[in-house]
Amino acid sequence: MPVIHVHMLDTADDADAAFLAPLLDDEISLTEGPDVPAATQILIGGLPTREQLASPRVTSLIIPWVGLPGRTRKLLDDFPHVQVHNLHYNAPMVAEMAVALLLAAAKFVVPFDQALRRDDWGPRYEPAPSVLLSGRTGLVLGYGEIGRRVAKVCRALGMTVLGTRLHPQATDGIAHEVHASFALADLLPRAQALVVCLPLTPETKGMIGKDQLALLPPDAVVVNIGRGPIVDEGALYAALRDRHIAAAGLDVWYNYPTDEQSRAATPPSRYPFGELDNVVMSPHRGGSVVETEQLRAEALAEMLRAAVAGKPLPNPVNLDLGY
Repeated sequence: MPVIHVHMLDTADDADAAFLAPLLDDEISLTEGPDVPAATQILIGGLPTREQLASPRVTSLIIPWVGLPGRTRKLLDDFPHVQVHNLHYNAPMVAEMAVALLLAAAKFVVPFDQALRRDDWGPRYEPAPSVLLSGRTGLVLGYGEIGRRVAKVCRALGMTVLGTRLHPQATDGIAHEVHASFALADLLPRAQALVVCLPLTPETKGMIGKDQLALLPPDAVVVNIGRGPIVDEGALYAALRDRHIAAAGLDVWYNYPTDEQSRAATPPSRYPFGELDNVVMSPHRGGSVVETEQLRAEALAEMLRAAVAGKPLPNPVNLDLGY
């Protein structure tokens, strides 16, 4: 059986060869580093350079997480022979983060926690700002692997669950209704919880703006674990500041550190979300758990075994759609 040559880029957020190597069969040759050997057929990394993609035998790029960075998408236009694939190992933990943010935001856990740390019991005796989710309606934008897991928990909480996806289909026993995204004008007024699980594409950027937020009930909670720019930055800040919506839980942002030095002093937005008591802020850690690298390595190993067996690699990315 011929050997499959795989090279792993060692950039930030990419996979760790130390976890992957022990899981591979003898038919898979694994190398690592910025220099791509000429024999490489499969490249693993989210942000390859032009030179790395131009290695003569590279025909597949595995992005070791869900998503397609804009820079990579643009670069791949010049390499139409390279097939792109995602990993979906992180669906359980990202869904758990979405639910954690939903509950923390709806119950105002953070300001109550901060007050009690100061020995201040005052919030207990004030009118309760917490939002009841049971008996309410939740809308999951992006009813895919993550969205279905979120929907399952929301349904267990006693919520009516609506979902949207590019190609609506019959309900699967989890969501009560599944619609196309163009139905948002009808769906948003029904949603006390809006959970964004979409990838960022030209079509989804700014999908939730001032007009869409205005359609939500005033007791609505917005959660975003997709990508920051799917929800308009300024419109979301204003809606939270002016209490046009009740609260938000955010794991994805609009501004990120560019290097290690800037990690300790980079505001996540042009707007001071941190000054608001009705937003829960998380630094894009939804996919990070103790088991992350092991789960990622297992998913990669399974994908590479498919290549050895001559089977199509799973989770192909449509470059035109962006996911």
